[in-house]
Amino acid sequence: MITVYHNPRCSKSRGACELISDVYNPSNEPVEVVEYLRTPLSVAQLKELNGMLGCPVREMLRDSEAIYKELGLADASLTDDQLYEAIAANPILLQRPIVVRNGRAVIGRPPENVKALFHDLSE
Repeated sequence: MITVYHNPRCSKSRGACELISDVYNPSNEPVEVVEYLRTPLSVAQLKELNGMLGCPVREMLRDSEAIYKELGLADASLTDDQLYEAIAANPILLQRPIVVRNGRAVIGRPPENVKALFHDLSE
């Protein structure tokens, strides 16, 4: 199963979905597309996703969003839990797209990053 946390208004997100369907998924694995703005992730789901990404929580944040500045999220003293809470309450802050496959995840910016989840194509 491939899961794509997707924003249909984002060209990078649409591009990643296209690459998965047209290039990186030749065996037609099932794909679940989650429009996370309509179905926000909980703090627990964000923590699980971050574990699969294997990156600092801050890398999951879109620092170009106005709400990022409004909430003062650039403050380095904020804890990971505070950052997770901010993303859960304001899902527009979540980087997009995020693609999950076989217990691993990548941020699809640029969309070609999703290739890393497909071992058979990474050479």
